[in-house]
Amino acid sequence: MLSAVTLAARPEFTVTTVACRADHTRWSEPETRDDHRMVLVRRGRFRRWADGADADLDSTVAYLGAPGEEERFAHPAGGDVCTSLSFAPWLWEGLAGGRTVYVEARVDLAHRRLLAAAGGGDIDYALTEELLRLVAVAAGQPAGQPAGRTRPADRALVAAAREAIIEEAPEAARLCSLAGLLRVSPYRLSRVFSHHMGVSLTRYRNRVRVSQVMDRLAAGESSLADLAADLGFADQAHLTRTVREHLEHTPTALRRLLAPGS
Repeated sequence: MLSAVTLAARPEFTVTTVACRADHTRWSEPETRDDHRMVLVRRGRFRRWADGADADLDSTVAYLGAPGEEERFAHPAGGDVCTSLSFAPWLWEGLAGGRTVYVEARVDLAHRRLLAAAGGGDIDYALTEELLRLVAVAAGQPAGQPAGRTRPADRALVAAAREAIIEEAPEAARLCSLAGLLRVSPYRLSRVFSHHMGVSLTRYRNRVRVSQVMDRLAAGESSLADLAADLGFADQAHLTRTVREHLEHTPTALRRLLAPGS
């Protein structure tokens, strides 16, 4: 079952929350749309097939859709909630349809600020500005590897590694134990992951942890020391360095940026 709620709509763009409660491993019937769009996953994960290539989508990988593109979807992990951004062609400049985009922490932050602006009601300035910022940041991110360039076994390995890290499997605390969980050598896991995602396993894991930091700060977490311990950082200073490296903001600055009405 699919439901959609429009958060903001103007002639140039539409921002929609899309929730899917499907649970099926098979591909859906083909469908096409007539808009340029970016779809970012908030919760859950699913698979998308378009123009002969398939991709695994979750909170760290978004997709760009183009008019006339034939696409199918599968939901082997259950439902998901996404933000779908539909654009006028001129606003799409800098983005190319038919590919995936790595959702770096800066893209995640821009997405969160867009959703906060949608709740503030100022569509014509505050929300539009955050939308333009999100597009600009996303346009600078590396594209995911087209499926044809990697073996199915490698794509499955990367998807399993991403799932273990996002779901905080105990084995994901260490690269070697993660490789053991996935029954491959640490060398192969590291090499295949970097080739497929365009970022190292280390940076990917830290990017996921930075999102967890943002979740906790937005929820009112006050102790950075407790936050660092809970998320597996060496100490508070390590957490702060990692957040600054990924977002160019300190946790204290992030708390202000994520506050309602900021």
